[in-house]
Amino acid sequence: MTATRIALTVLAAAALSACASRANPPQMAGPLPPEQMTCNAEAAKSAALGKQATAEVVEKARSDAGASAARVLKPGQMVTMEFMEGRLNVDVDDKNVIVDLRCG
Repeated sequence: MTATRIALTVLAAAALSACASRANPPQMAGPLPPEQMTCNAEAAKSAALGKQATAEVVEKARSDAGASAARVLKPGQMVTMEFMEGRLNVDVDDKNVIVDLRCG
């Protein structure tokens, strides 16, 4: 019985020591540098404004703007409000004609 108690005590101590924090936690890196603006809506406006928002036209506008993504926004459509510097927002009217391009 005493040997069992000693074995359980040693086992419990070993298990608990595995959960103990280290004396010197790893250092965190400094803050990330700000993301570079990768979208220039003005560069895409001349070729896209007034056109139907087909997949091809939206993709060309995204490429011309240097954006990493694009989304088409219809009038009154609910959208998420997070700002993504590399995203091109393509605003269209009720007839799916592009009326504005903006980044975010």
